[in-house]
Amino acid sequence: MVPRPASRKNPPLAFVLSGALVVMAVVLISFYLRKPSPNKAQNGPASAQARAYVSNLVLSDVSMKAAENFMQQQVVDIEGRITNNGPRALESVDVYCLFRGVDGREIYRERVPIVPRKAAPVKPKETRAFRLAFDELPDGWNQGMPTLVIAQISFAH
Repeated sequence: MVPRPASRKNPPLAFVLSGALVVMAVVLISFYLRKPSPNKAQNGPASAQARAYVSNLVLSDVSMKAAENFMQQQVVDIEGRITNNGPRALESVDVYCLFRGVDGREIYRERVPIVPRKAAPVKPKETRAFRLAFDELPDGWNQGMPTLVIAQISFAH
C-alpha cells in the first residue's frame, strides 16, 4: 500500500479574515499618518502686503504653562494677546511656534492660528486674547518659551 501524502488543512476562515483586517488597518494607519492634518495651515509664504503689515501687530502678555490632561499627557498652553495697531481689519493671523532643544537649535515647528478665520475680524486698534495648546512636543524640547513668528495675515474685505 502506498502511503497517502499528508493532507494540508486550509487555515480557518477566522484566521484569514483577521489577517486581512490587520493588513487593512496597517494600510489605513499609514495613509492617515501621511495625509496632512486638515486643521494645520498650509506653509505657503506670506504675501508682500502681509510682510509689510507685520510691524503693525504686537504680541503681548505671552505666557506658557503646562498641565496634564485627562489622559495623563502633558499639555503646554501658550496664552497671550495680539494687538492690531494698523489701519486694516484682519480676518486671520497664523504664527509659527519654534520650539528649541537643549542645545538651542530648533527641533520642532508648528504653524497655528492665533486669529482663526471662524472668529470675527480683529479691527484696527483692537486687542484680542489667544490660546495655543500643544500636546505632542518632542522629548528633546528645552521646556522654554517657543519663539512666535507671524507666518500669515489675511485681511478682512
